[in-house]
Formats: sequence, structure tokens, C-alpha cells
Amino acid sequence: MAAEAVELEVSGREVRVSNPGRIIFPATEDAAAVTKLEVVEYYAAVGDAMMVALRERPTTLERWPKGVFEGAVIATRQDNRGDAFYQKRIPQGAPPWVETARIQFPSGRSADEVCPTEPAVMAWAAHMGTITFHPWPVRRRDVDHPDELRIDLDPQPGTDFADAVRVAAVARELLEELAITGYPKTSGGRGLHIYVRIEPRWTFTDVRHAAIAFGRELERRMPGDVTTAWWKEQRGETVFVDYNQNARDRTIASAYSLRPRPGAPVSTPLRWDEVDAADPRDLTLHTVPARLQEVGNLMAGMDDRAFSLETLLEWYERDQHRGLGDMPYPPEYPKMPGEPKRVQPSKARP
Repeated sequence: MAAEAVELEVSGREVRVSNPGRIIFPATEDAAAVTKLEVVEYYAAVGDAMMVALRERPTTLERWPKGVFEGAVIATRQDNRGDAFYQKRIPQGAPPWVETARIQFPSGRSADEVCPTEPAVMAWAAHMGTITFHPWPVRRRDVDHPDELRIDLDPQPGTDFADAVRVAAVARELLEELAITGYPKTSGGRGLHIYVRIEPRWTFTDVRHAAIAFGRELERRMPGDVTTAWWKEQRGETVFVDYNQNARDRTIASAYSLRPRPGAPVSTPLRWDEVDAADPRDLTLHTVPARLQEVGNLMAGMDDRAFSLETLLEWYERDQHRGLGDMPYPPEYPKMPGEPKRVQPSKARP
């Protein structure tokens, strides 16, 4: 028999949690099993800090209603069946205080996504099986002009977190040369993310071009260690700068989001001076709330200043004049203006 529902008070709201004892993360050698109630309690504990990442942002919910288990299948656009799925429209039956923002996909279709305005929204979404929150890089008041540049350092097979750390150090130097402040966080896996608050006056295409320019400059400074190659067969054992994370409708797990992996890891903000020594395996649902109390919200200052992309966009135009054009978009996108032929090089016809 399922345990009775419990009520949690989260920032003045009552959040009901049904089946509180359901196992969401199974036990590992290093950590105890995590229940549904513990997931909701985690998001209640970090909710205020998460608002820096989520407030007024349309947010896709990555839902695992059956819990995180080995062999689970994540539903895709082609096959809606799965043990987990991405919720891009507000779920039916949401409380009236869960607000929305209307966004438009590259296909031209639109949706009303959850738009967090208070910490109780994350606790409610966790009760609905949400493990990870994927916010758009825009605010509700202007959903066509991003206010975040997201630098995603993704270690490829044969590389690991230590390689991402080495690349992040050079990325930090490059940002300092641009007089830009970047905020690093773990991905919750082997990678690192660096966020930059930007002035919301450029389109998604512009911000993506800025990310391409930044990645290409990292390639020049770390040849053989960094790549912007979209096709996996061309990357080798490098750290991939995933510029397409800045395209419309592409999102990254927010700061303080859990990730659906053994041990309940958390995408955790870091100080630059602790990136070298960080171990993502230590940053979990069990440890991050206490860390947050100790060091504070390391992304709290992001909104203090917004930066310009003008120099990066000048670099993109410079590269165009040198023969380096746009790069491929993800496969589900319609053909985009200026995009090269979207075909895997080994399958391209002569």
C-alpha cells in the first residue's frame, strides 16, 4: 500500500507530495537510496538559489515519474513512449500559482511552458517526477532575445572531467581578455558549463554565432584538445564546445538541478579557484544543500552586470571573411539560413 501523502511548506505555499516513499534514485555503493520526498525536500532547500537560474524563464521539465533506473528509456520526438520524457507544455492539473511563458519552436509551433516565479514551483514539479530543470536563456518579457551566453564544455570519449577543467582555465583567460565575467558550474556529469549574462539585444542566431566564435578561438589556443566539430566522427579525443546549446529551443540543466544518474549528482556552481580540485561525484543531493549554506549562492551576482557580444560577433565576421562560415544545426531543426550542408562527412557525396 502506498504511503499517505505529506504536505510541505515551501516559501509560504503548501506542496502536496503523494507516494513520498517511492524510490527515485536507487542505492549505490557510496550512497543510500533517495525517495520522492527527499527529492522534493532537496528542491525546497535550494529553491531560493535556483531562482537566479529559473526566475521568469520558460523551463522544460525532464520528468522521471518511475524513478531513475538502469536501462530506462527517454522518450524522443519520434517515439513518445519511454520511462522519462521532456515536458515542454505545462502539465494538466497544475496549481493556479504555476505560471507560464509562451515560446516558439524552430518549427514555428508554440507552447506555454512552466515559468518559475517562486521556489514552490520547483518543489511542485519535483512532486510531478521532475528531476532536471532546463530553462531557456530568455526571460518571459522578451522570449526572442537571450540574456545568457552558455559555454558548454563536453568531454568526448577518451577524455574526462580533468580535460574539461584544463579547457575551462583557458576559457577563463579568454573571457578576462574580453572583460567578461563567466560563472562556472559542473554539468552533473563529466563536463563543465560557463554562463555569461549578456545584454538582451541579440537574436538566438547572433548568440549562437558568438558561441561559435568563442569555441573557434579556444580551438586555436588549444589545438588538438578542443573542437567545435559538430560531427562526432571528426571530434577525436577532445573537449567539444557545443555551440548549438545556444540555438533556439536548446537548453542546459540549470544550476542546482539534479541529474538522472546514479548517486543523484547536482549541476553545481563553483568558484573559479576551486574548479581544479572539484570532483563532480562529491556534489550530490546529499551534499549540495550544506555546501550552499556554507559558501552561498555562487551565481547570485550574475544579474549585477550584463555584457556585450560585439567583440565575439566581430570575430565571427572575421572568420567568415577567412572562409569559416556557419556550422550545422541539430538534426531536428529545419534548414537554417546560411547553414552548410547538414550531412555527416563520411556519408557526403563527392
